[in-house]
Amino acid sequence: MITLLARLFLKLDGKTEADLRKAYGVLCGAVGIGLNILLFLGKFFAGTLAGSIAITADAFNNLSDAGSSFVTMLGFQLAGQKPDSDHPFGHGRIEYLSGLGVSLLILLMGFELAKSSIAKIIHPEPVEFDLLVLAILAVSIAVKLYMFFYNHRLGKKLNSSAMLATATDSLSDSVATTAVLVATLVGHFSGLMIDGWAGILVALFILWSGFNAAKDTINPLLGTPPTHEFVEEIKTLVMAHPAIIGIHDLIVHDYGPGRVMISLHAEVSAAGNVLDIHDEIDNVEKELQEKLGCHAVIHMDPVVIDDGVTADTRKRVQALIHCIDDQISIHDFRMVAGPTHTNVIFDAVVPFGFRLTDDEVAKKIQEAVRALDGNYFAVVTVERSYT
Repeated sequence: MITLLARLFLKLDGKTEADLRKAYGVLCGAVGIGLNILLFLGKFFAGTLAGSIAITADAFNNLSDAGSSFVTMLGFQLAGQKPDSDHPFGHGRIEYLSGLGVSLLILLMGFELAKSSIAKIIHPEPVEFDLLVLAILAVSIAVKLYMFFYNHRLGKKLNSSAMLATATDSLSDSVATTAVLVATLVGHFSGLMIDGWAGILVALFILWSGFNAAKDTINPLLGTPPTHEFVEEIKTLVMAHPAIIGIHDLIVHDYGPGRVMISLHAEVSAAGNVLDIHDEIDNVEKELQEKLGCHAVIHMDPVVIDDGVTADTRKRVQALIHCIDDQISIHDFRMVAGPTHTNVIFDAVVPFGFRLTDDEVAKKIQEAVRALDGNYFAVVTVERSYT
């Protein structure tokens, strides 16, 4: 149905990726509002007819889903706005906020359903059996599964945390309604009044789904490292240029889906022509924009590679450091000779949660460098990796 509606109402030809994202998000939000309101009306009628707290609570869960769909639709609408003077990087993170809003609504409904179910356990009442009620519940399960599949498919396609949160909500609703249906059947055929217990199970599932959805939307708001695949794409593209010897201090800033800024340091030969190298760096930045869709800022780090000493010493120092731990890497390596000793200056990168403190890492490296040559003194800056 979404594909058909997209063909009828969305002009897809000539649209940018950002425009397509906005159009599909608004369309899916509008469809979600309509379907959830219909499900609310049907389940509320069924719950009133059967006298079931679980069915009635499930109906109000669908009403909250309509609100979630509205939040999602509004989020895509606002996230698609162009950059302005107050928000030069655009408004893409609003999509993450809308996904967080959906998650909070899921948690709220799970909490409310748990309270209603506990009350029903304390004061159990028989649930009326009616074929119309069963039919409404069965249709609701089918509709929610359909909403899960189209939201999940488009969420993966568009890399949308908000749409994936909505898909999670739809799946939890289908499971919840299935539990209510089973409880209704068990109550009719066995006489066991498990309506409240079924509501508790449904509430726990909804709360768990809401927690996971919230985690998936909070993480990009707080800032997460880029994927290994994206880092490798950047490295492969940059290192394909002969003027660049190595890269480090890569940082990826996420300002919303499709709005990525990166900064990195590129090591270049200190003997090279600075104007030629600058031109090459400009070409790399343009290529990153064209091929990976990210705005790039590259800092040049000149290193000595042809004095017959620095490059060889760097290899030996890196080998010694790998004996300490192969997770440690070095960059910005240079040597400054003096009358009594030679300063070996470089940065050492260790991962977060490393087993040694920064001071312990620096001390071990200094001892290793001194063992390499008694006249060498290591000046080490220990830093953390952003990737």
